[in-house]
This record gives sequence, C-alpha cells and structure tokens, in this order.
Amino acid sequence: MRRVWAVLAASIWIFAAEAEEFTIELHKIDEKGSGEAIGAVGVRDGAAGLELVPNLKNLPAGSHGFHVHENPSCDPGEKDGKFQAGLAARSHYDPEKTGQHLGPLGHGHLGDLPMLVVAEDGTAKTPVTAPRLRAKDLKGRALIIHAEADNYADKHGGARIACGMAK
Repeated sequence: MRRVWAVLAASIWIFAAEAEEFTIELHKIDEKGSGEAIGAVGVRDGAAGLELVPNLKNLPAGSHGFHVHENPSCDPGEKDGKFQAGLAARSHYDPEKTGQHLGPLGHGHLGDLPMLVVAEDGTAKTPVTAPRLRAKDLKGRALIIHAEADNYADKHGGARIACGMAK
C-alpha cells in the first residue's frame, strides 16, 4: 500500500512541477494594428487540460470564437488587396496538419477553444477549459478573439477583434 501512495505522490509532484501558469495581455485589433488594452487571460495547466481564465472588458456582448493561432503576432496582414486585423497570426494552431476545424473536443486542429462568452456589460470572466492543450502549447502563439460565434465547421468566428501573444 505504501508503494501505491509513493507512486501517486510522485506522479502528483511531477505534474505540479511541469504545470505552467502565465498571463496573456489582450488588445483590441483592427486593420491598422493593436490598440486599447482590454485585460488579460490567465493560462494554467489543470487536471482536465488547459484552463483559460479571462478578465476582459470592452468587448461586444455574446458568444465569440476563441482560438490559438500559429504565429506570435497581432499585426494586420493583407488578403485580397485589403489589410485585415490580426492576419499575421496566420491560421489556427494545427501541429498535426489535420486541416480540420472540429472544435475543442474533436480530433482536428488544436487551435479551437471553447466559445468565449461576453456579458451584456462587455466583460468576459467565465473560464474555459481546452482538454487537448497544455500551457506550453501556447508559447510562441497568438490568442485571438473573433467578432462572432464559431460553429466549429464552416464559420470560424468572423473578423479578428482582439489579440494577445504568449511569449
């Protein structure tokens, strides 16, 4: 019995030692670049996966697409001859090159996060958990909030309206 407890204790210690925790500051973005700071998202490893704890303000009320993007940039980029907000972050994080947008529980790319819910007063404080990610996966990536909800199929949340980088 002592051996079982020793193995369990060692496993918990190893998990705690590997668990990371940091904060990502987010800013509103548009076709000209980054603007007003709107708060931060706390990032930490939890027993059920990556926990994202928002403390955000000045966002439109409702559900918003929330994604991890490939590049650590919130700069605009050019598409079809027009500059668009946050395009330098590139596509959703997809290390296995699945090319599939199947939601946070699906077996597509890892960039899909649960929907970010913004209250009527423009604040977002409800934590979300991404079971297939760890905090280390966000290092060197951008965290993007989209203007609209995401159906995890053919509608990826519309325009990019806020961004932060995990360093």
